[in-house]
Amino acid sequence: MRWPLRIGLTGGIGCGKSTVAEQFFRLGVPVIDTDAIARELVEPGEPALQWIVTHFGEEMLLPDGSLDRAKLRKRVFGDRQARRDLERFLHPLIRAEMRERIRRTDTPYCILEIPLLLESNWTDEVDRILVVDAPPEIQMERILQRGQLSRDEAKQIIASQVDREQRLAAADDVITNDGDPGQLEKQVKQLHTRYQEMSR
Repeated sequence: MRWPLRIGLTGGIGCGKSTVAEQFFRLGVPVIDTDAIARELVEPGEPALQWIVTHFGEEMLLPDGSLDRAKLRKRVFGDRQARRDLERFLHPLIRAEMRERIRRTDTPYCILEIPLLLESNWTDEVDRILVVDAPPEIQMERILQRGQLSRDEAKQIIASQVDREQRLAAADDVITNDGDPGQLEKQVKQLHTRYQEMSR
């Protein structure tokens, strides 16, 4: 079986990966979102949620029995070993499901949205790395606008990710997302044409 060309889409928090992924999706490109896979794996009744409860305690659950993501995020960002343990358990499950979805695609190429592509060293899963980049001040502004994180929490997450220079150095392709929707769409369409040609 011939696999599609696998484009690894990544970028720092607040750079606009999801916006770019949505634009590729509108062009008919399958987007496999590893964060979405991770969320599905920890839904009530799934073995992964039970593992989290066993490992980190019942306080990781909301009253309805679903995962308290904010509490888990605080726990693992404040404890490096806890984060390693969680990743060691979840990442193989996410990889396996991602590969299965790649196998089911029938298009010339697909987008693999992997926020921590470089941090988790998943580069062997992709053929090309596409980085979505934004100036740091715009990045922070977007994070705070979402209203889910404080400035200190945002800084903590940014500090835990590969820095901007390393990310850009690893990129095969870069999309600059500095707030101009027209330019963003133009860049996505140009890369769409290029990836179609490369995958033939």
